[in-house]
Amino acid sequence: MQNLGLDILDWISIERLLSGLYFTLEVALISIIMTLFWGTIFGIIRTSNRLLVRVPFRLYLEVVRILPTLVLLYLLYYILPAIININISGRVVGILAFSFWGIAEMSDIVRGSILSLPKHQRESALAIGLNQFQLFRYVLLPQALKMAIPPALNLSARIIMTTSLLVLIGVQDIIKVGKEIIEYAAMMNNPMAPFWIYGLILLIFFMICYPLSKLASRLTRKH
Repeated sequence: MQNLGLDILDWISIERLLSGLYFTLEVALISIIMTLFWGTIFGIIRTSNRLLVRVPFRLYLEVVRILPTLVLLYLLYYILPAIININISGRVVGILAFSFWGIAEMSDIVRGSILSLPKHQRESALAIGLNQFQLFRYVLLPQALKMAIPPALNLSARIIMTTSLLVLIGVQDIIKVGKEIIEYAAMMNNPMAPFWIYGLILLIFFMICYPLSKLASRLTRKH
C-alpha cells in the first residue's frame, strides 16, 4: 500500500477535500439559483417585440459568448476592485462571474422554448381575453419551462464543472485543497499523490454531474 501512495487518502486529506467541496458547491448552488431565476425573467423579457428591449439583452448575450469565463473572473477579481477601490472575496467573484454567464445562457434557453411554442396558442389565448401576464402565466410559461428543464440541468452541470476555475483566483475550493495536499505529499516523497487526489476529485465531480446529465437526457427523450 505504501508503494502505491494510498496513504495520502487518509481521513485528514478526505476531510480537507470535503471542506473544499463545500465551498465549491456553495458557489455553484448560489450561481445556479441566480441563473435559473434571473435567466427565466430575462428570457421572458427577450421575447418582447420592442427593439429597445431586445437589443440590450442581445448585446449582453453576445458579450457573454465572446468573453471567456476565466477572463471574466480576472476582470472581477483584479481589475474591478482596483477601479472602484473595494475588496471583493473570491467566492463572491465566482458567484458573480458564473451567474453572469449562466443567466445569459438560461435566458436563451427560456426564450427559445417560448418562441418554439405554436403561435396559435398565443393567438387563441389573446382572442379569449387573456392579457399578456395571464398569457405567460397560464399558457406559455408552463409549457416553455417544462421544455427548458433538460437544457437547464445540463447548464447546471456545466456551472458545477466550471467552478474548477476558482482555484485561479485563490478560492479554497476542492481543486486548490487538492493541490495543497499534493504539494505536501511531494515533500513527503509520495509521487503517486496526484493520481489519487485528482482521481478522487474527478470521481466526486462525476458523481455530482453525471446524474444531472443523465436526467436531462431522459427528460429530453420523453419530449
